[in-house]
Amino acid sequence: MKWNKFRLKTVTAAEDIVSSMLMDLGIEGVEIEDKVPLTQADKEQMFVDILPEIEADDGVAYLSFYLDDGEDVDTILENVKKELEEMKTFLDIGECTIEESQTEDVDWVNNWKKYFHQFYVDDVLIIPSWEEVKPEDEDKMIIHIDPGTAFGTGMHETTQLCIRQIRKYVTPQTRILDVGCGSGILGMLALKFGAEYSVGTDLDPCAIDATYENMEVNGIEKSQYEVMIGNIIDDKEVQDKVGYEKYDIVVANILADVLVPLTPVIVNQLKKGGIYITSGIIDMKEETVVNAVKEAGLEVLEVTYQGEWVSVTARKN
Repeated sequence: MKWNKFRLKTVTAAEDIVSSMLMDLGIEGVEIEDKVPLTQADKEQMFVDILPEIEADDGVAYLSFYLDDGEDVDTILENVKKELEEMKTFLDIGECTIEESQTEDVDWVNNWKKYFHQFYVDDVLIIPSWEEVKPEDEDKMIIHIDPGTAFGTGMHETTQLCIRQIRKYVTPQTRILDVGCGSGILGMLALKFGAEYSVGTDLDPCAIDATYENMEVNGIEKSQYEVMIGNIIDDKEVQDKVGYEKYDIVVANILADVLVPLTPVIVNQLKKGGIYITSGIIDMKEETVVNAVKEAGLEVLEVTYQGEWVSVTARKN
């Protein structure tokens, strides 16, 4: 299906009010392009694997909206231009020129894949399912991954911090619990490193299919793992299903603000002597998580770093 695309040029200071005006006129969904640097708060919330390179902010913003041929395009555009002219009398909204074009439906779910290519985490090759293994890499430990719409390609610094800590502490007897398992990559790697069994929990139903598919393509039997949906922090049914004092390792690659309430709960799932591996912690939140870990009665073993991100590893004594 073809859509009529309209790209409105404005200024970053006005993008919110102009977007609001467009939605008031019945335009559903506005795509915003600007070069405003991420704030610290943005970085804490934007916990994603792949971030594009952003040029220096030039104060310009583009707001794109889409109309199909069944809509009264001329009337909608006339109303947009009228509202923009009124705004100009009391606010700097920039040029407000509108470029018109036609575009095909975009596969937004899969469009990000063009940025995801094979890479190493130390000596482990992580390769997307749509790329081929090079002959010189065939003797390496190879993980095929397709996260789908679930989190976890392995590219994010927090995931890599967890991978290294899991490898350090895993044994052939290890039962591991991955809280917020996403694509299943951490549990899968734990099994590849020699763990006995993996359990994953997540809030996103997409994690179920993603984990099953990734485990299967990497030759891992269903008897070696399970994954369930639910919030282990406050859902007693999930806590009971996961089980108590059963896990040699619990890993939680989640934002710091979630780790704080999670930690005193997850202590109950750890065996005595069990290892708790956390990440997803922006550097300014390190002390917050370390304090939460200590207050839960755990011994901090080490704190590791990569870029702006932190991993805290502790033990239940």
